[in-house]
Amino acid sequence: MSNRGRGRATSGPSPGRGDGRGRGGGRRAGGAPSQQAPPPQPRHQAVPTPSPHSVPSLGSDIQQKLTLHPAGPSQPPARPVSITPEVASKKVCRLILRKLDDLYSESHLGNRHLAYDGKKSAYTAGPLPFISKEFVVKLVDNESSAKARREREFKVAIKFAAKADLHHLQQFLQGRQLDVPQETVQALDVVLRAAPSTKFETVGRSFFYPSFGAGELANGLQYWKGFYQSLRPTQMGLSLNIDMSARAFYEPILVYFCRDLTRPLSDQDRVKVKRALKDVRVEFSHREYVRRYKISGLSTQAISQLRFPLDDTGTNISVVDYFRQKYDIALRYTFLPALQAGNDEKPIYLPIETCMIVDGQRYTKKLNEKQVTALLRATCQRPNQRETTIKRMVANNNYNNDKLNTEFGIQMRTDLTTIDARVLPAPQLKYHDSGRVTQVNPRVGQWNMIDKKMVNGGKVEYWTCINFSNRTSLEMVNQFCEGLASIVERALLDIHKKSNTKLSSMGFDGKQLQLLIIILPDVTGSYGRIKRVCETELGIVSQCCQPRHVSRNSNQYHENVALKINVKVGGRNTVLLNAVEKRYAPLTDRPTIVFGADVTHPQAGEDSSPSIAAVVASVDWPEVTKYRGLVSAQSHRNEIIENLYSTYQDPQRGTVHCGMIREHLIAFRKSTGQKPQRIIFYRDGVSEGQFNQVLLYEMDAIRKACVSLEENYLPRVTFVVVQKRHHTRLFPVDHNDRNSTDKSGNILPGTIVETKICHPTEFDFYLCSHAGIQGTSRPTHYHVLFDENGFSADELQMLTNNLCYTYARCTRSVSIVPPAYYAHLAAFRARYYIEGDASETESTSGGRATRERNAEVRSLPVIKENVKDV
Repeated sequence: MSNRGRGRATSGPSPGRGDGRGRGGGRRAGGAPSQQAPPPQPRHQAVPTPSPHSVPSLGSDIQQKLTLHPAGPSQPPARPVSITPEVASKKVCRLILRKLDDLYSESHLGNRHLAYDGKKSAYTAGPLPFISKEFVVKLVDNESSAKARREREFKVAIKFAAKADLHHLQQFLQGRQLDVPQETVQALDVVLRAAPSTKFETVGRSFFYPSFGAGELANGLQYWKGFYQSLRPTQMGLSLNIDMSARAFYEPILVYFCRDLTRPLSDQDRVKVKRALKDVRVEFSHREYVRRYKISGLSTQAISQLRFPLDDTGTNISVVDYFRQKYDIALRYTFLPALQAGNDEKPIYLPIETCMIVDGQRYTKKLNEKQVTALLRATCQRPNQRETTIKRMVANNNYNNDKLNTEFGIQMRTDLTTIDARVLPAPQLKYHDSGRVTQVNPRVGQWNMIDKKMVNGGKVEYWTCINFSNRTSLEMVNQFCEGLASIVERALLDIHKKSNTKLSSMGFDGKQLQLLIIILPDVTGSYGRIKRVCETELGIVSQCCQPRHVSRNSNQYHENVALKINVKVGGRNTVLLNAVEKRYAPLTDRPTIVFGADVTHPQAGEDSSPSIAAVVASVDWPEVTKYRGLVSAQSHRNEIIENLYSTYQDPQRGTVHCGMIREHLIAFRKSTGQKPQRIIFYRDGVSEGQFNQVLLYEMDAIRKACVSLEENYLPRVTFVVVQKRHHTRLFPVDHNDRNSTDKSGNILPGTIVETKICHPTEFDFYLCSHAGIQGTSRPTHYHVLFDENGFSADELQMLTNNLCYTYARCTRSVSIVPPAYYAHLAAFRARYYIEGDASETESTSGGRATRERNAEVRSLPVIKENVKDV
């Protein structure tokens, strides 16, 4: 492969302990402290940038295309912008600056145009004729009718702040500077986003419009298609990353639930309606009257009972009479509460039947399963279709003919970039020697359990099945249980042939039930409550099954369930052959523990819910297949994991050391009889802007957890960030070449890219470790922030790819390294442990939400020891 080592320097000898190669930052780690103790202070004030210790060479060479378009920039000065009176809406701010640009670009701005970020900064392609100046802009309120339309006046102050340093950027792109000039990249990104921001609905870095494609999602929602756009520094220079995107929006309809409503709302319905409509903008219109309001809640009384002061004299009038007299509207649904705008002191009551939901509002709450399925079905595209869609969007955006881009001297290639890549070989997997097949070479990321037995089968003597589904008969349940028992017995999982179907007559003589198989009432019903009870109260391994799968009673489903059960009861399904034979240096030359960590955050609008951190770690060596999971609640939306290590003072024992890292290290030594001499830490969910903060805090916590076990105990650490939520897509150069694609038309599993699109100086790579099923595969981005183990590029890339074949729940390689995958699942499931804790009648006022958000974080229920295996 050509240019394999581009932008990468071959390093010298591997560093000694305490001299790890890490990402430079120079900043102290931030984040909120844990509840038990103040946060550990960072041990290193700055760490050098890591690079691979050799040029990668393993795998077969191929070429791929991707959605990056190199761009050439100008040198924009930055100009702070302040608007008086202050405006919260970015959309309105952009309207004000656009009006200013239209009015004054030729006269006062020296024939220059403003690239505005919607907040506090604007950029121009060169100097303006002034250092500081204030402008007056009048904006007509188009959201009101012609009769009620009003004109608002704003004062806009613009002053010179600084000139973007393009020389620094060029030095960074050439690998001569370690720190990215983020302000310069941000300025150029704002320029490229300026035109679409004025034409489309903007959500983060994406732009949406119905003409790109739209459809219904049910329950008053629709989806809009659009495109994602982000400017990134790469080894080939500045590149614009473009991808297709889709988002849920409210349909512009009457507040829908009143159409079929013939009775007053129950308290439960009132809470649901209040939550569904909070912060939604609605439009009241009647003849020439048009006004828009943001909903803050619901009235406590029905419309028929509502009265309010008509004027300063204190004369009260009913809402029903007011609408009849003022607008000649006879309200029909007077038994319903009114929508409330404004605040509790000066409420504005709006009858539900008169309000239309304003078009173009994005839906920020969680979609239900049917809506998610509908959205995925509408937006799922095979690689050749997605590539065509992206090309069409790039052509429609017409970047090179945009006047602002031209003014800034930005020219961009409009074709997709072709890059060199490699395909890593799949590892050999080991199964039990008593099976007809004891070793397997996965083909295109897949294999099966035919003629194979689990390498280590667990044992289940006492188990039963509970059926909550009305659609599943007792006969179906019995057939399913018998089929499952037969399959798992052949696979070497030691399970009692007959389940104890009647709990009242189990006759265990004090024995603990070891496994509970539960048939759910529907696809999602009761899953969270079942997991919470089984894992935090009963300490019983549970396996939930969907009714439709049970009724089919297929061997394939039995095998999938058996794989999950075996791991939960302490078995192993398969292991890497070279690991179990101790022929795999990155894992087997010294005791190695592999961690995975992730933090999940509550959905938008939930100000009182905690974030949940999960840390999993391997407890076997040299196989590195069995993992144990721990979870912890922490401060709202804090990405740094607070409870990796902490201490507290006990009156009898003095200083007590605790934390998830320490507990995992103890479990590893108890299970293997050895202390880990190498730590590999895969950290999921960290954005690039948080790299330094997370690295310094969490590395310091890892160090302190180790030293708390034994003085001078400092195993070497490799810290890798795992990023799946990005928009880099890889396409085959030839979609018809079956030698370079899988059955779904995606790139082959094992495809790895470490040139051109990667960081100019640091150690990162994109790995597509899985075969596509539907849609277009998304490679995972791995960024090495710290490496004391001195891994070569080949070693770490192969290790990561090989681990993706050890995911216990299926006979496929997965898209993300399993410890990070397990951590994500553990954090997601732990949210069920606190489900229902928040009051459904909590106030929607800002004051209470702020108080709850700043309150002490409630701890999660303790997971029982025998269900910590993941």
